[in-house]
Amino acid sequence: REQGAEGPAAPPAPGARKDPLSRKADMLVRFLLERHASKEPITRAALLKIVSRKYEAHWAEILRRTSERLQLLFGLELREGDAGGRAYELVSKPGLEGDGGDKGPPKSGLVMALLGVIFMKGNRASEEEVWEFLNVLGVYAGRRHPIFGEPRKFITQDLVRQKYLEYRHVPGSKPQRYEFLWGPRARAHTSKMEVLQVLAKINDTVPSCFPQLYQEALLEEAARESSTDAATEASAGEAAGGPSGAGEPSRARVGPGRPI
Repeated sequence: REQGAEGPAAPPAPGARKDPLSRKADMLVRFLLERHASKEPITRAALLKIVSRKYEAHWAEILRRTSERLQLLFGLELREGDAGGRAYELVSKPGLEGDGGDKGPPKSGLVMALLGVIFMKGNRASEEEVWEFLNVLGVYAGRRHPIFGEPRKFITQDLVRQKYLEYRHVPGSKPQRYEFLWGPRARAHTSKMEVLQVLAKINDTVPSCFPQLYQEALLEEAARESSTDAATEASAGEAAGGPSGAGEPSRARVGPGRPI
């Protein structure tokens, strides 16, 4: 693992330390996705039963966190199905649909979260660590998901083919083990700071609450800004150099863009 990514200061994977309200929100997310897949009605009474009477006073906050997770990770919006708020429905958010093309997959929030797990685990995460995170979200290998289809294929084939992830054998491991790394498309179109912001939302906190990762993300941001400045100066120098520089491409690397 890369230097500076280990040590006791490293935070746990998303979901490893959550307060009771966030755990209830995760339970509601799993329940709502199951109802969405089966096209069964979603009633307030059913949701309150999961929340339980003990946490009913925190209903509004739990529902807010549930709605945020659904939008962030699955591209689904939770709406009231009737004027009295007795029923709900899940609707795909406009503009999030796609097949992994330029707009990115409809699950780009989950992709960012997966990149975050890899970042959090020292820029490479074992297959077991990735599935531990996905299981918290109700995503299981071999169990078809209403958004992702067959999760193992989605993670180890689709996202690898789209170059968001690298999935490779750990050399010398017996029995054989596999690990995930950021793919070239992820490295080109997002940043550690953006990924950290997604992790912070999942954990209901802010990026600076992960000091070790936050510092690493800040260093990357500074390096990218320096690279962009160098490229700008090189371009300006070529323009001022007259015909001798005409037609020659800049040798400086421009820093990658942002959105997936």
